[in-house]
Amino acid sequence: MWFSIVSSPRGSLSPQQTLELANVYLENAFDAKDPDIALVLCHDTEVALYQAKKSAKHDKNPGVTKGVATAYIGLGKLLESRQVSGVEAIFKKAKTLG
Repeated sequence: MWFSIVSSPRGSLSPQQTLELANVYLENAFDAKDPDIALVLCHDTEVALYQAKKSAKHDKNPGVTKGVATAYIGLGKLLESRQVSGVEAIFKKAKTLG
């Protein structure tokens, strides 16, 4: 049985904090030498961006929405450079956000 000593406050993060977390994941994905680790970080980036986008839409926060769009573009470029399929969907999300 696995348990964590430190609980994650991810659910209580503000949209800005969730966006910052996504950008940390993305930055580390860009720096990762191991492609498998980079893909895990890309996945974590996408999950955090989804949460930030959903929160920003609810809060009507255009600054976070723009930051999420920018991060989606960065994520798409990274995945494209690693020749991952399905990148078009990432760019479409960015375009939808503006």
